[in-house]
Amino acid sequence: MIKEVTIIRTKEKQRQTLQDVVAIEEPLEIQLETGPENQRNIQSLSVTMRTPGNDEELAVGFLFTEALITSQKNLATPPSSVPAENKIIVRLHENFDAQLDKVKRNFYTTSSCGVCGKESIEAIHQVCNIQPERKRIIIPVAVISRLPEQLYKVQKTFASTGGIHAAALFTFNGDLVSFREDVGRHNALDKVIGAAFLEQETSLFRLDQVILLLSGRASFELIQKAAMAGIKVVCAIGAPSSLAVETAASFDMTLIGFLKNTSSNIYCGEQRIKL
Repeated sequence: MIKEVTIIRTKEKQRQTLQDVVAIEEPLEIQLETGPENQRNIQSLSVTMRTPGNDEELAVGFLFTEALITSQKNLATPPSSVPAENKIIVRLHENFDAQLDKVKRNFYTTSSCGVCGKESIEAIHQVCNIQPERKRIIIPVAVISRLPEQLYKVQKTFASTGGIHAAALFTFNGDLVSFREDVGRHNALDKVIGAAFLEQETSLFRLDQVILLLSGRASFELIQKAAMAGIKVVCAIGAPSSLAVETAASFDMTLIGFLKNTSSNIYCGEQRIKL
């Protein structure tokens, strides 16, 4: 979503009044409804700054990557939003224990917390349901190199504003499966994971048969979310952080950074890329 604004453009000591567009950023309060049918309780879980749209996907994607839900069976009904109030309610099944102590995010730390990388990675392993690869993954590097251009073609909001992130899922043949945009890179990833979560009606949700492409850099938190979803191949147009590389290697993931149509850096998991 975009908003039109009036700007003053300066160039070579000249000024000009023009109309421009910017990406919308608004808060979203995620609420949880829990408890038995006759004693339901609603509590605020989190407030995130996001680009409005796909809020249901954002909410369930956030809950899944925070290890609070594992499948659609944990939901009583589909999430419902109140756009005018920037709120969304996720109703959990009455017999499901969400273990809300995890809301404190004490099972992992972001790279800004100053905790050592080893502790952060071990914390993720405690909650991540790691499954063996269903089949050997081999992806030609030519397929990988085409992904950024395909994402650029569908990024309408980025094309008009230049100020928004995207996360996209591709098949191993390089076909676009889905993508989402948001002012927050973590929101974009939660949205694309949440969309797949709402479509996949299985007891064990996993995305190990797709490639994840990030429009910016690969931070630790994004690799953590990908690991939670079982994603084995992550590509980023920007740079990875040191903890992102360590986390990807720990989960036997393939991590590619600085992805262009002519070059890329493979940081780990090179066995899945055919040169």
